[in-house]
Amino acid sequence: MLLYIHGFNSSPDSAKAQAVRDYVSRHYPNLVVEIPKLATSPNEAMIQLEAIVAKAKEQGQPLRFIGSSLGGYFSSYLAERHGGKAVLINPAVTPYDLLQDYIGPQTNPYSGEQFEVKAEHMQQLKDLDTPVIEHPDRFLVLLQSGDEVLDYRQAVDKYQCALMEIEAGGDHSFVNFERHLAAICRFLDLA
Repeated sequence: MLLYIHGFNSSPDSAKAQAVRDYVSRHYPNLVVEIPKLATSPNEAMIQLEAIVAKAKEQGQPLRFIGSSLGGYFSSYLAERHGGKAVLINPAVTPYDLLQDYIGPQTNPYSGEQFEVKAEHMQQLKDLDTPVIEHPDRFLVLLQSGDEVLDYRQAVDKYQCALMEIEAGGDHSFVNFERHLAAICRFLDLA
């Protein structure tokens, strides 16, 4: 099972999510790819993700995660807690600080759905923090220094013992993500 976890205010329809789905369906047609539309509450989102992980574990499937931004934060938590491997793309390191600026009404640009970011969500995010990475061998971290949303150096510090690729320039969307898909799949042992 491969679980792709999208970021804050993103969706399963994002370019990266669709690139993963398309690549895996072409190269690994028997692999189940889960790309859930996450609830806006961190607690509710984690309930969704934990249910997918529990089902995969019951079926004896290896756990593999790809997470972008906030999805990287969630992937880090899941891989540290349950095992498996995770690829983190421009991952959020302290989303409870970053998202303070988004408290209030929001609109998802993909679905048009309106939702509210609440102060209590910041504590929910803190409860999922993995301040010390105990299993760095489980992670491949892909960063672009031009990320305009997150300071990539925070991820460099947090995941310093993990396999990491830092590209100069780029942006938060991770420019030219598709060219990394073969290496991502190799790291995740999808073959």
